[in-house]
Amino acid sequence: MRIDFLTSNLSVGGAERVMILLANHFTKKHQVNIVMLNDGVDYELDEGINLIDLNHVNFKIKKLQSLVNLLIHYKKKENRPDVIIPFITQVNLLGILVAKIYGFPVIASEHNSHLRKQTPIWLTNFTWKFIYPKSNFVTVLTPFDIPFFKKKKVNVVVMPNPSTFLPITENNHTRDKIILAVGGLDRYWNKGFDSLISIFKEVQKLEEDWKLQIIGNGDNGLDFLTKLVEKHELKEKVEFLGYKKNVSDYMYKSSIFILPSRLEGLPMVLLEAMSQGMACIAFDCKTGPSSIIVDKVNGFLIEDQNIEEMIEKLSLLMMNESLRKKLSNEGIKSLENFSIESIGNQWEKLFKQL
Repeated sequence: MRIDFLTSNLSVGGAERVMILLANHFTKKHQVNIVMLNDGVDYELDEGINLIDLNHVNFKIKKLQSLVNLLIHYKKKENRPDVIIPFITQVNLLGILVAKIYGFPVIASEHNSHLRKQTPIWLTNFTWKFIYPKSNFVTVLTPFDIPFFKKKKVNVVVMPNPSTFLPITENNHTRDKIILAVGGLDRYWNKGFDSLISIFKEVQKLEEDWKLQIIGNGDNGLDFLTKLVEKHELKEKVEFLGYKKNVSDYMYKSSIFILPSRLEGLPMVLLEAMSQGMACIAFDCKTGPSSIIVDKVNGFLIEDQNIEEMIEKLSLLMMNESLRKKLSNEGIKSLENFSIESIGNQWEKLFKQL
């Protein structure tokens, strides 16, 4: 069958990584196109993927420009797919409209919980209430979102993200005493990086030879967080590494991965950290971490934004290497349900229902 993925662009982001991983996987069985509405490609694509750039007709209103370009493209019958899979709310809006106009199936894909709305919020609310019920399916990352969308008469199914990295097979190497966090710095409030620095200030008093490294870019966030680090006198202990293409290398050599987020969907970065054998600890924010971590089995799940408990359990991990190794090994074992083969099979079952 012919599958068209629809995206704004292929710049750095979790949803974009998922799209590339799925597209590469589906090329084994299907004809796969990625239809891109705006410029920006930061990923390598499988040679079997056809990239279609629709950044042609120009309007001052970007959404109108994208809609017109899509309508022109799919007006030709030979361009129409067996299914179109748009990613993220406002691209889903465009994908569903065009699919309904030309009469081909559409599976819209959400990559955040309904608690985190894409701006402008009025357009997100309109899309969820009036447009999503017209799709064949809408996929969400966790069961948390099922009741919300069912109330809107949406045909909603859970479709987790696959792990981007292959799990390591050997886990006996020496790791640096580094606590690692990953995420866009401009979203420091969502990612909890402001509270992370305060948490690290407390735990490093007990274990002074540890460092905190944060991977991610964002000039405004970097400025804010750097000032916070200076305020807490942690300049020698906290490193901002910027954007890194080789995140897995940092995960492989670091000991503890921390996810201090206030809001998540299904955090791919947590799956990636587990795949590289890191001992993982996360706040139990409303969606995401609890779908991945079983507390005290393959990681630590901390009551949402309970700073004192996070300090306590993070200190325990820093002081106890055997505990880190136990959680690390169990984390690797637990990733089978998030393999690209497992998630790919779930998508194939969905295709058969169209």
